[in-house]
Amino acid sequence: MTAAYPLSRHAAAEPLACGPGGVITAGQFHEDVQRLAAALPPGRHVVNTCHDRYLFMVGFGACLATGRITLMPSSFTPATLRQIRERYPDVICLHDGGQRADGLPEWRMAPIGPRQPARDVSVPAIAGDQVAAVVFTSGSTGEPTAHAKHWGRLCANAASEAERLNAGGLTIAATVPAQHMYGFESSVLLALHGGASVWRQRPFYPADVAAAIQAMPRRRMLVTTPFHLAAVVDAGMQMPPCDLVLCATAPLSTALAHRAEAVFDCPLVEIYGCTESGQVASRRTTASAAWQLLPGLGMALQDGSAWVFGDHVEGRVPLSDHIDDLNGDCFTLGERHADMVNIAGKRTSLAALNVHLRSIEGVADGCFLLPPEDGAADAGGVCRLAALVVAPGVEAVQIVKALRQRIDPAFLPRPLLKIDALPRNATGKVLATEVAALYRALRSPDSHL
Repeated sequence: MTAAYPLSRHAAAEPLACGPGGVITAGQFHEDVQRLAAALPPGRHVVNTCHDRYLFMVGFGACLATGRITLMPSSFTPATLRQIRERYPDVICLHDGGQRADGLPEWRMAPIGPRQPARDVSVPAIAGDQVAAVVFTSGSTGEPTAHAKHWGRLCANAASEAERLNAGGLTIAATVPAQHMYGFESSVLLALHGGASVWRQRPFYPADVAAAIQAMPRRRMLVTTPFHLAAVVDAGMQMPPCDLVLCATAPLSTALAHRAEAVFDCPLVEIYGCTESGQVASRRTTASAAWQLLPGLGMALQDGSAWVFGDHVEGRVPLSDHIDDLNGDCFTLGERHADMVNIAGKRTSLAALNVHLRSIEGVADGCFLLPPEDGAADAGGVCRLAALVVAPGVEAVQIVKALRQRIDPAFLPRPLLKIDALPRNATGKVLATEVAALYRALRSPDSHL
């Protein structure tokens, strides 16, 4: 018989979420889940776009309790949602009035505040082999690639991270949305099965981050990204002390890690992983360049690739980075495999982006590229893509507008440069070195191209 896992491991009176309105206990959460589960319309698939992290958790829990699957697309662009609707025709969108999923039937979540729950609220038990969520990455063809996540594996995921971070009793504020795999793992799952609780709102500006941390009880953790962390640190504000800062989704410089630890007066830990595998390893960036696998995971090097497996990982998953110096459960990262890009927590391939670019009417040829180091990052330290496009008669602004309908905004090219022809070899392959040289020439102050 397949093992079953409770929706939450909290005792009924323990806090699960908090916000400006007060504390919500696990008992109320289970009651709210059961009420929504009884009210949801027919169907098996749900896209949950709730900004309020507690409402997201209630929606996710209601789906689990009724055998529904939460779909987590990599973006909410019209093209992505159209593909989701075609693949899952019964899908509905749960939302709280913020982000909508255009074109999908809607179910608006009513606001929920703290209250005293009934005394006899039961805790739903979910089979470990039940598919709880399907997360998507962009495949090489531009079509979303689905990755099923089973409930038992997700529970193991949370337990592994909680053990590494000593998460019991933490209150978590996250600048990362619950719909992102990192945000989902390190806030939602860490609360449900890691003994933590979550701050309902998602702070964005430095002042919001400071206010959220100040309002939370100790012990408290900020879950964020290098982009947000740089913005907070550079703001020069006096930040309330934290007990832990967690960072992921893109490379973090040691210098920024040192500054962040000084600002928040606590350790900073990085998480490494990907959508396919989930979180894989952690390190304290200021102490070591080496990563340590999370408890229960293993890694093997085979045919030039690194594979991770065990515990919460679904099967054996290849990683997109070159792994150096694997020694037991510790390793260092080399260069990322050339075709994959990770920007502001979103990951895709250049090949997939090129498919979208070349599908635009009037575009004869074109390609995306990571700009050379002299212009690769914006003021926040986040890398931005560029694009070279052959499109006689079509203005660059029209191409960017069309791309907005096809790809996540994080991958929009800044800049998009029009050219007469892409450098290709005799077999038609785009020459990366010549593309980089052409880009440098176009961006040179002396350029007359």
